Amino acid sequence: METIILTAGAEDAGERIDAYLASCLSNLSRSYLQKILKAGGVTVAGKPVRASFRLFEGAEIRLDIPEEQEPNILPEDIPLDILYEDNELLVVNKPKGMVVHPAAGHYSHTLVNALMFHCRGQLSGINGVLRPGIVHRIDKDTTGVLVVCKTDLAHRSLAEQLAVHSITRKYRAIAYGLFKEDAFTVEGNIGRHPVERKKMAVHVRNGKPAVTHVQVLERLKGFSYVECSLETGRTHQIRVHLSSVGHPLLGDELYGPKKCPVAGLQGQTLHAMVLGFRHPVTDEYLEFTAPLPEYFQKLLKKLR
Repeated sequence: METIILTAGAEDAGERIDAYLASCLSNLSRSYLQKILKAGGVTVAGKPVRASFRLFEGAEIRLDIPEEQEPNILPEDIPLDILYEDNELLVVNKPKGMVVHPAAGHYSHTLVNALMFHCRGQLSGINGVLRPGIVHRIDKDTTGVLVVCKTDLAHRSLAEQLAVHSITRKYRAIAYGLFKEDAFTVEGNIGRHPVERKKMAVHVRNGKPAVTHVQVLERLKGFSYVECSLETGRTHQIRVHLSSVGHPLLGDELYGPKKCPVAGLQGQTLHAMVLGFRHPVTDEYLEFTAPLPEYFQKLLKKLR
């Protein structure tokens, strides 16, 4: 069991404890926190409290997180588009609609299931049984290049490169509207949305610094085709940043219009096109490009 101790400040006085915990602990969903509260796993001054409990300045909160029983993840013979592979790592081109690693509601047909079959268990174990080999991820409906680690040595090396922002990551996207500038940078701390827990947001408490460089490649009919280069790699970073400046991604119903103008489009038009990093053993700089998927190319033609 993991125990977390928090102390409410003056600015937190009067806030519901479930909302406070959700904003402080972005890795835990609000519904999960409410289950812990209901089970008596959250105490203030030694007494269990419910989700509706209102905080006061100086309140000492103890949260006991029970150990989860992780499901057995099975290998599945799912075809992979492999761009590169050696003894330490492999680089894949992830298709649209594929979840990267198992989570609640998605314990099969994920990239991890496919990797477990392909690699025969030879994947790094640093991220646990649910995320073997996974050092970074892209969203379910985002396509493109992703590196997977076979060894813990490779995992540590890639994780360090990610931490110091030395990895090259370039995405292609189609955004609503026409940008006035040809190139610009969006900066703004990103953290869990204080109310809508499935979303991330800019300028929120406990948000982490995020920087996205945007280059307009082509102006289309009511849309812009752009390249986004990441300095940081926050959850939903490109989607959040472009939405924050009034240009959400086409097809992104979470951060943009609920009704997509393109019939049959599944999720945001976002493609991880270029990924570059130093090899964990040879230290050679490697760079990989995943071609634009067919649906993306057809959309560009339609919008020109």
